[in-house]
Amino acid sequence: MARPRRRNTEIGDGFTEIFNREIGFSHPITISRRISASEGRVKKLDLYGKLNGHEGCVNAVEFNSSGDVLVSGSDDRQIMLWNWLSGSRKLSYPSGHCENVFQTKFIPFTDDRTIITSGADGQVRLGQILENGKVETKRLGRHHGRVYKLAVLPGDPNVFYSCGEDGFVQHFDIRSNNATMVLYSSPFTQGCRRHHSSSRIRLNSIAIDPRNPYYLAVGGSDEYARVYDTRRVQLAPVCRHVLPDAPVNTFCPRHLRETNSVHITGLAYSKAGELLVSYNDELIYLFEKNMGYGSSPVSVSPEKLQEMEEPQVYTGHRNAQTVKGVNFFGPNDEYVTSGSDCGHIFIWKKKGGKLVRAMVGDRRVVNQLESHPHIPLLASCGIEKSVKLWTPMSNDVLSLPEKIEKVMELNRVGREDQSRVTLTPDVIMHVLRLQRRQTSAFTERRYVSTDIGSDEGNDAHFIASLVANDDESSDRECTVS
Repeated sequence: MARPRRRNTEIGDGFTEIFNREIGFSHPITISRRISASEGRVKKLDLYGKLNGHEGCVNAVEFNSSGDVLVSGSDDRQIMLWNWLSGSRKLSYPSGHCENVFQTKFIPFTDDRTIITSGADGQVRLGQILENGKVETKRLGRHHGRVYKLAVLPGDPNVFYSCGEDGFVQHFDIRSNNATMVLYSSPFTQGCRRHHSSSRIRLNSIAIDPRNPYYLAVGGSDEYARVYDTRRVQLAPVCRHVLPDAPVNTFCPRHLRETNSVHITGLAYSKAGELLVSYNDELIYLFEKNMGYGSSPVSVSPEKLQEMEEPQVYTGHRNAQTVKGVNFFGPNDEYVTSGSDCGHIFIWKKKGGKLVRAMVGDRRVVNQLESHPHIPLLASCGIEKSVKLWTPMSNDVLSLPEKIEKVMELNRVGREDQSRVTLTPDVIMHVLRLQRRQTSAFTERRYVSTDIGSDEGNDAHFIASLVANDDESSDRECTVS
C-alpha cells in the first residue's frame, strides 16, 4: 500500500506546482525544473529505445546544444549522428582514427558541423561536415598514449583541451594547425622531480569549471584530482622534456591519501562548481571548493586534515574493468549518475547520496552516461554495440530492483577483495596490443621465448619492452583514404 501512496504524493505535488503557476505564484521555467528534478520523475526512468548501427563497443555519446542530435563514437572507429527521437541515423563517417574512438564532442556555434574526437591511437582529430553532406577529417594533434577525454571551452567555437596518458594537457585552436602544451602532471613527491615515463601521471579525464573556465581539473593514475589555472601556465610547443606544473588546488578523500592503490577514471563539474570524482575500484566523491588541499597535498598538516570536511560519497556500483565516466543529472544537477561493471546504471541523489534508481543498462558493463541539456533524458553506452535512451515513461513509480542489494554486495566484495591481482589499465592494454601483434601478418615482429624469463628482473624488462614498442607504434601516422 505504501507504493500507491507515494505515487499519489508525487501527483499531488505536481498538481500543486501547476496550480501555483496558473495563478502566478510560480514562473513556468521554475515549475518545469522542479518537476524534471522530482524524485518521482527519476523513479519513472525506463528504456525509451536503442540506437543500433555501430559494429563495436560504444565508448562516447554527447547531445548537441539544442538536444535534438546525438553523436556517438565506437571501437569500430565510426562517428555517427542520430536523430534520437525517431531513432534514425542522420550521418555516419570514418573518424580517421587507427584504433578505438573514446571521445566525441560537438564544437559550439558551428551548426553541429564541427566534431572533435580522440582515441586509443593518441590522435585528436577534427571532422568537418560540408554543405554537400560529405565529411573532411584531419589530425589536429597527438599524444604519446591513449586520449580518453576532451574538454570544450564553454561558449567558444574554436578552443578545446585534451588530456593524455603521456601526462600532458594540450590546448587546441581549430583556426590553427598546431597544438600547444598547456601543462604537465607528475606525482607529488619530495625532492627533485624529473620528467620520465615513471614520473608522469597518466591522465584519464579532464573537466572545465563552468563558473570559472580558466580552471581545468584533471585526474589519472594516482589518487589526486588536480585543478590548474590556465592563466598561470604558458602555452608552448608540445615537448616531452618539461618541468611539471603546480596545481592551484587538489582533492582526494582523506583515507585515500598517499595510498598508491587507486586512480581516477572520471571527473565532472556541476553548475555550482562542485567537483565529482570517480575512482577505479573505489567509490565516487563530491568535493566542494573548500575541501581542497591546496597546491601541495603532501605538506598538509595532520591537524588541518582532521579539521577538513569529508566529501559526499556514492556507493553501490563497481568501477574496475574499464575507464568509466561520471556525470550529473537534473536541471540543476540534483542527481549523480554512473555506470558499473555489473551492467547497471546507478542514480543517486546528489545531496545525501541516497540511491533512487538502478537500471540494467548493458549485459556486461555500462561505461558512459550523458544527460540531455533540457529534458529528463539519459543516453548510456557500454560493451554492447548500441546506445540506449532512458526517459521517465513508466506509468508507475518504480522501486529499486529486488536483487539490487545482492548486486551491490557483490560489487562491494569484489572491490574490497585484496587477494585479487591488480593490473593498471596501461599494462592491460599493452598486453592486449602485444597479443594482437603476435597474431598479425607482420611476421618480422618476432618475440623470442628466451627474452622472457621467470625472474623479477626479466619481467620488468618485458613490461618495459611493451611500453617501448607502444611508443614506436604511436609515432606512426595513420593513412586514411
